[in-house]
Amino acid sequence: MKRNGESLAGTVVVITGASSGAGRAIALALTARGARTVLAARNREALEGLRGEIAGIGGDCLVVPTDTREPAQQLALAEAARSAYGRIDAWVNNAGVLAAGALEDVPAEINEGVIRTNLLGYVHGAQAVLPLFKYQGHGILINNISVGGWLPTPYMAAYCASKFGLKGFSEALRGELSAYPDIHVCDLFPGFLDTPGIQHAANYTGKVLRPAPPLYDPRLVADGVVQTILHPRRARALAIFPHLLHAAYSLFPALSRRVTGGAIRHYLKAADSTVHTAGNVLHTVDYGNAVDGGWRAGCGTRKPPAKKIALGALGALALLAFLGRR
Repeated sequence: MKRNGESLAGTVVVITGASSGAGRAIALALTARGARTVLAARNREALEGLRGEIAGIGGDCLVVPTDTREPAQQLALAEAARSAYGRIDAWVNNAGVLAAGALEDVPAEINEGVIRTNLLGYVHGAQAVLPLFKYQGHGILINNISVGGWLPTPYMAAYCASKFGLKGFSEALRGELSAYPDIHVCDLFPGFLDTPGIQHAANYTGKVLRPAPPLYDPRLVADGVVQTILHPRRARALAIFPHLLHAAYSLFPALSRRVTGGAIRHYLKAADSTVHTAGNVLHTVDYGNAVDGGWRAGCGTRKPPAKKIALGALGALALLAFLGRR
């Protein structure tokens, strides 16, 4: 794959979970750089809306409705991209779902659905595209893992299992591909994003969910994908906060779990009540197909004020260090 400076003109990129949030932002950012995108998600209507938006800025894309839980559909996605464009330069595993609730309150099929989408969906995507990467002699597999791969989150056990599992999957795959220096496996670790994802979540807490601050613009993930295609790297944390959370958990794992669990229980105790819902875990939903979730005040900024985030996170680390020595 030849790149002209910082341009991605002609680069072919497959994006799963492209219908909303970070996936939609990734598709638009790549289009702005001249890439040709292959858009995959379960929601055909949302994908067609994105196709119209891409066409409106002069972009070229292919829509392939895909349920990433199904290996045959991922194989069909890879073949559709290859047939349309002759190759695949990068594949972005991005489709993900969320379920919240005490483990015994979340139905088994919901937990299984989270694992099938967030973990097995990435495995199926890699299986579909790697033969083509090997035939071409190059390719970039990008796994959008999230900070959930570094920090366990109580009341989201299946989600955390999937994200922690993805780290091991990527590392094992790098070992398998060590004889292919131009095939890269790259992990992204964004912080908490202001996307419609929390609106889509399966919720068995009985309480209204809100995303945890600080919230980042999903376009930061899009920027991370662009930079990873231009300059492949094994892992990218897309903000300072994920690094600091990782450091806190690495230094004080038991304390971090207690603090996180306590904070979530405190929130749930005060939050408004709501009914249980399966969200989009088993079936797609017809709402929340924008890039932004609308949770941030003045939803146009890329990230929270850096100084406040850095000071707050460092303060949290200092408190953990103090408590850890008591």
